[in-house]
Amino acid sequence: MNHSETTTPLIVHEEAVRNALPELDVRRALTEMFRALHGEQAVQPPQSLTLFPANAGDFITYLGAIADAKVFGAKMSPYIVTGAKPIITAWTALMSMETGQPLMWCDAGLLTTERTAGATALAVEHLAEPHARRLAIVGTGAVGQAHLRHIAPLRAWDSIHVFSPNLQGNAAQRAAVTALDPRASVSATLEDCVCDADVVVLCTSSGAPVLAEGMLTKPALITSISTNVANAHEIAPAWLPQMDVYCDYRRTTPASAGEMKLAAELHGWSPHNIVGDLPELASGKAAKPSYQRHAFFRSIGLGLEDVAIAYELFRYLSARHPVAK
Repeated sequence: MNHSETTTPLIVHEEAVRNALPELDVRRALTEMFRALHGEQAVQPPQSLTLFPANAGDFITYLGAIADAKVFGAKMSPYIVTGAKPIITAWTALMSMETGQPLMWCDAGLLTTERTAGATALAVEHLAEPHARRLAIVGTGAVGQAHLRHIAPLRAWDSIHVFSPNLQGNAAQRAAVTALDPRASVSATLEDCVCDADVVVLCTSSGAPVLAEGMLTKPALITSISTNVANAHEIAPAWLPQMDVYCDYRRTTPASAGEMKLAAELHGWSPHNIVGDLPELASGKAAKPSYQRHAFFRSIGLGLEDVAIAYELFRYLSARHPVAK
């Protein structure tokens, strides 16, 4: 991206994405996209899994189209079996809905982290009690740190407690986390982190419940992104019938989210009990939580999120480097 004029399709590697991230308005891009989805000006097909021959791995395709932006695209994320550690990557193809020509092909690793945190932040913006003051974040890897960056500005938090077993004895990582916000402090235990929290943000790779009965001392908003483990769930499925439940997209999330599938199978919960999703929240069409019991927001990640943030990256790079067509 060093030339004053660039031709499409842009080929954007990880370092160029990293340099552009601070300039991207993730919240605006996602808000506009979810409003378009609510207004049927965007399309979100189910994600698809394609197996490689001879058990060599697979790849997931995340699709989406946005009419106002006049773009469509797909993120492809392969899992490639090797003799050692498997190879996992992600790249997004962004296409023009006007010409049918490719606009950009970009490394989507960092963008996936940003759109995941941005979607959770959008949920917190709409669902957290207006006077929420205590934020707890469980998991402090790249995804957890992105959540901290996106959620910290949303309320006048009195405290931000973070916890991860990986922080114990790791002074460098503790310093990196607390440097993200002056209010952030590392808790010694999970129980200390979430006690009295108004918002609990789960950013772990656990396939089993992280929170136990009795850890939360008052009604809280709990957010979860979970992981790719089969039927992964960061809270007990049995909790869902007693919660105000929200998700990123009601048409796709219940069929993929582990705790929702298990709650429907084992605990009498139904996807019809979902109070609202992000398209409805962004459009002001969903009821707020009661704040008398726990609220739960579950995100599985959408192809439209990948297309929206890729388009935001394309807009930014095109403004800095005029595109020759």
